[in-house]
Amino acid sequence: MYSNAFKNYQDVEKATISGRETEARVLTQAAIKLQVCQKNWQDGNFEDLDAALKYNQKIWSIFQSELANDDNPLPTQIKRDLLKLAGFIDRRIFETMSFPSPEKLDIIIKINQNLAAGLRGSA
Repeated sequence: MYSNAFKNYQDVEKATISGRETEARVLTQAAIKLQVCQKNWQDGNFEDLDAALKYNQKIWSIFQSELANDDNPLPTQIKRDLLKLAGFIDRRIFETMSFPSPEKLDIIIKINQNLAAGLRGSA
């Protein structure tokens, strides 16, 4: 009974949530996944780190794809700047995968959090 009610709530939420809020939530979730990895770094669970980095990579790949679309309504300069930022995130993810270090996650976390805040209008 409760699982059905929860599913109904999720369905309504998906139908009513804005694209900006969805992007903000996804970026926030990505930041949280990386923060958990940082917090538990000494445990040496690099499977969680790998999953968190891949999650971030998927998000930023989707952003890159959307920004590259000709019908994207953002101004050209903003699209260019965001694509450069996405390239930076890609490089940092690959660098962290190759040579893991908890400090390397800081900038990805901060960028995700700041973009999420901006999308929510709370920057």
